[in-house]
Amino acid sequence: MDTRLLHSFAALARTGSFTAAAAELHLAQSTVTVHIRTLERELGTRLFDRLPTGALLTESGRRLLGRAEDVLDAVARLRADGGGGGAVAGRVAVGTPESLCATRLPHVIAALRASHPEVDIHLDAAGTAECLEGLRSGRLDLALLLEEEADFPDVTTEPLAHEPLALVCAPGHPLAVPAQEVTWADLAAESFFLLEQGCSYSDALESRLLAVPGARPRLTRFGSVDAARSCVAAGLGLTLLPLTTVEEQLHQGRLVRLGGPRFADVPVRLARHRRRWTAPAAQAVAQELVRHFSG
Repeated sequence: MDTRLLHSFAALARTGSFTAAAAELHLAQSTVTVHIRTLERELGTRLFDRLPTGALLTESGRRLLGRAEDVLDAVARLRADGGGGGAVAGRVAVGTPESLCATRLPHVIAALRASHPEVDIHLDAAGTAECLEGLRSGRLDLALLLEEEADFPDVTTEPLAHEPLALVCAPGHPLAVPAQEVTWADLAAESFFLLEQGCSYSDALESRLLAVPGARPRLTRFGSVDAARSCVAAGLGLTLLPLTTVEEQLHQGRLVRLGGPRFADVPVRLARHRRRWTAPAAQAVAQELVRHFSG
């Protein structure tokens, strides 16, 4: 069987769109269509339902997807083993929270360009749920998670480091009084600009605030660190973010840290699919991530 058919099958299963699959594979959409029809004819079953909203795997397609990915992994292993010891090369997709994408990953990319110039890293700023979905679908090779707990049956994780958190506000905020010890009751009456649902430390802070008797905090969730940070710098409320994302603003005096409840550092975990093979290029990226965070 032509493995190009399996590549098109796996890409269409991931994206649910012939157009997106073609773009991912750098093929014409008509070529992907021919690949899927040829594979369905060879296997004697329909793999996708063609719907107005996209391509949806049939029951047969879902059963065959795991086996197809196993075949593609095996082919990739053979090619890597027969590579003759040449330079490590390839595209590696890494899912990562926006805070790490902006502050930590540029240093990793710079180091990899020096040590492995033929490795191309594609960063996908995403929360934990999106990263896990990406690993499971094969869209991502690796992911970084900011999670206290990470027990997933199909995804393995290893701790890399811990990120300190900072509760901050604008210098002119009423709670920004030197030596003032802020209580949970004080915080529960304030406005907060937090990262979107699925951010572990933002979700934990929201739960703690809502647990205060009579609490009426005003909570706004954003998908962007910059948006939350800018609202707080404008004096509109408070936020809880990794210290690395607010260090510059603290140094400039645009933000100040609040004294009060202490927040545990959040673990940074490197995640990959438990069953899927890690290609040499992805392994090089993983090693550089470990080196960076442990350094």
